[in-house]
Amino acid sequence: MISARLGNQQRSRPTNKTQSGIIAGSEGKKDMLKKGRRNSGFTLVEIMIVVAIIGLLAAIAIPNFIKARTTSQKNVCINNLRQIDSAIQEWAMELKKGPSATVTETDVTPYLKRSVVCPSGGTTFADSYLLTLVSAQPTCQKVPLTHFLP
Repeated sequence: MISARLGNQQRSRPTNKTQSGIIAGSEGKKDMLKKGRRNSGFTLVEIMIVVAIIGLLAAIAIPNFIKARTTSQKNVCINNLRQIDSAIQEWAMELKKGPSATVTETDVTPYLKRSVVCPSGGTTFADSYLLTLVSAQPTCQKVPLTHFLP
């Protein structure tokens, strides 16, 4: 019923357009175009809110990223120290060296699968790790306070 009423009302409109009707219709179209243009972009407040949210997320994420990177470098260095200690023990057993024997890099290198370097800034084995005796654990020269065997 309601749709039939609307249909009748639409039919009852005059079909001839007066000059004032054309002007009124064209102004309505211009208003619609202006509104469409205004709604098509972002406002300054919306952009500022998005930038603030991104800044907040970055402020939370960057320290966590740095902490994760530092922790992973520490773990890699400790694993390198374990490999070096195992290589020292293997070298000492194979050559029947006692606990007071002095160990050098050239003694241990053949027993390592790959070259080991401290990821916290070491460039070579010599500037990354310090070897002394068979009975002493190897130590990291870059960050000795946190990179050590437990």
